[in-house]
Amino acid sequence: MKCLCIQQETNELKVEGDVSADPIWCNRCNCNLDIEEIPIEFDLKLEIMKWIDWDKDGIVPNGVKLEEEHNKEGLKLTEKVQKELEGRYNVSFSPSTFAKEYG
Repeated sequence: MKCLCIQQETNELKVEGDVSADPIWCNRCNCNLDIEEIPIEFDLKLEIMKWIDWDKDGIVPNGVKLEEEHNKEGLKLTEKVQKELEGRYNVSFSPSTFAKEYG
């Protein structure tokens, strides 16, 4: 996987939901990776992209509870990505803390 790392290749990925970015990142340099280049099944790519609600950028009523649900779903998706990429990539999950910090 090409990224901005010094080696320009990474096998260290993280799943992290962020607005206006694909949810797969290099876990070394934090470069955002193109979901199309991730070697996982198309259905899983769609599922990961649907995980982020592009219309709700910011704190909403009950934001901390929604963030907890978001993080639970993100962890489940990360486990699916790990399973598909086992032996080729190390995959971790970076949970959101936005609502707890600013809520």
